[in-house]
Amino acid sequence: MSDESHMSGVSARAGLIRPFLVMDVVARAKELESQGRDIVRLEIGEPDFSTPDVIVKAAEAAMDSGDTGYTQSLGMPDLREAIAGHMAGAYGVRTRPGDIVVTQGTSPAMLLMFGALLDPGDEVIMADPCYPAYPNYVSFLGGVPVLLRVRAEDGFRFRPDELERAITPRTKAIMVNSPANPTGGVLGTDDLQTLANIAERHGVWLASDEIYHGLQFDGPSHSVLEFTDRAFVLNGFSKAYAMTGWRLGYLIAPSEFVRPAEKIQQNFFLCANHFVQVAGTAALLHAQDDVARMCAAYDERRRYLVPALRETGFKVATEPLGAFYVFADAREWGGEWGNDSVTLTTHLMEEAGVAVAPGVDFGSGGEGFLRFSYATSIERLREGVERLDRWARDHV
Repeated sequence: MSDESHMSGVSARAGLIRPFLVMDVVARAKELESQGRDIVRLEIGEPDFSTPDVIVKAAEAAMDSGDTGYTQSLGMPDLREAIAGHMAGAYGVRTRPGDIVVTQGTSPAMLLMFGALLDPGDEVIMADPCYPAYPNYVSFLGGVPVLLRVRAEDGFRFRPDELERAITPRTKAIMVNSPANPTGGVLGTDDLQTLANIAERHGVWLASDEIYHGLQFDGPSHSVLEFTDRAFVLNGFSKAYAMTGWRLGYLIAPSEFVRPAEKIQQNFFLCANHFVQVAGTAALLHAQDDVARMCAAYDERRRYLVPALRETGFKVATEPLGAFYVFADAREWGGEWGNDSVTLTTHLMEEAGVAVAPGVDFGSGGEGFLRFSYATSIERLREGVERLDRWARDHV
């Protein structure tokens, strides 16, 4: 922490939190749009679809019925039963409703999980690059994020030998994300079994962020709970159900961690919104056709964007197979700014009118890359690629 921060009274804990750079990109894009600029928005991971009607109507009916008060801190029994049923139907995994904690989005679920799991100095191994919040949560709670470099040529997977060497007596968990943000990478059954074996052998936990399940293009997603009980699962409704603003998620935890997580929830969040939980139950029970429809649209966009970016000069070493992101190597494409993704992102916004996420936002292993979100229409993707191509011809 800087001397200036110390003098101002800002806590050391707050000083450890890195900014989420893509949100700075969002703010600048909105500012330019307010000035009349047309910006192709490829920076943010937010579905462009409306929340399916069956979900909206369930929430409306709940509010009309007065379902606007507190619920149990663990979450409504109907929703936890529906989540358990979804785990059984989608993955063949038996999950007790009592091992599920419903939260106001998947981010609070992460706080509950790490809050129940970590003591000061405990280590959590995670990929570099990864979703920026992971190391921030661990650091905020006094843990130590251990960033292990993963490579484009490996599909951004851990190399098992490197992973095992990174485990120390202080290692508490290995963070897993599949389909992954920012890379769109997917772990297959062999990958997940290998991770489960490593966790069992070393007596550490797997923490699996499965928020992009349902958005996979090469077959069904697989939960880590198919391979081991020594695991936590984070999931929610934001991505697959186009419910980002509803803020609804959940944590599935080993039984001994549920009560500690519940106590954190009681004190920090109380409970998730009643009518939103009703909507989440409707999503799981009645909106699977809507998820399939949206997934098909994302796949069509992916099939356009990946080869289009390659033709423009970006390198995409491994086909992204899930979520709605392409993590493209811009080191050669970006010329003098190719190894400075923040500066390159700024030039593309200001000069080409295209908003993308700088790769370094996701860790030092992402420097020189740009993340493109295809949670927007084919027409806007085409416009964005054309603008990028013109910019490169003029500036590189």
